[in-house]
Amino acid sequence: MSDEIVFYTNPMSRGRIVRWMLEELGQPYRTEVLDYGTTMKAPAYLAINPMGKVPAVAWRGVVVTECAAICAWLADAFPEAGLAPAFDDPARGTWLRWLFFAAGPLEAAVTAKSLGLLAPADKAMQAGYGSFDDAVATLETAVAKGPYILGDRFSAADVYVGSQIIWGLMFKTLPERPAFQAYAERLSTRPAAVRAREIDDALIAAAARPA
Repeated sequence: MSDEIVFYTNPMSRGRIVRWMLEELGQPYRTEVLDYGTTMKAPAYLAINPMGKVPAVAWRGVVVTECAAICAWLADAFPEAGLAPAFDDPARGTWLRWLFFAAGPLEAAVTAKSLGLLAPADKAMQAGYGSFDDAVATLETAVAKGPYILGDRFSAADVYVGSQIIWGLMFKTLPERPAFQAYAERLSTRPAAVRAREIDDALIAAAARPA
């Protein structure tokens, strides 16, 4: 059973969220970069994630996939980093609430809108997100007071929710509301976020260079 954290990713994927999380942890880890359509769909990796998608993290015989789950698991696995409230901390509920909201209703609403597949108004009750506008307004309540999801305390919830907002503003899938912009700017300058971007951007640049 290896004590090494192994991180399976591609620098042009949601793995960038987990890279940031790992940099916030400050723990050593090994990166395995996979390619779409080849190593990501090879039997060796399908044994790790049958979806054939990244990211995934393996540590001490446990494999975790799905970005929000990885962020929560790593935060709990390394409590010394202070990225997750303890189970008996009242803030734990808030922390879980926004992690799951961003991974569930928010991402579903953003994806549906991007694909032109939002539920019509008369069917909105059947969709977990209700309406796109409701999902965005709810997200705004999570970050409007700030500076972080848990007030003055930065946590893994900010890594995940913040990544969704940063990408949403970059790709114009979220409206440019002042609360979103201020939150994204605060998070983007964190040293761990900067390091993570530099690592993944360097991997992209290296892959683009002629052999």
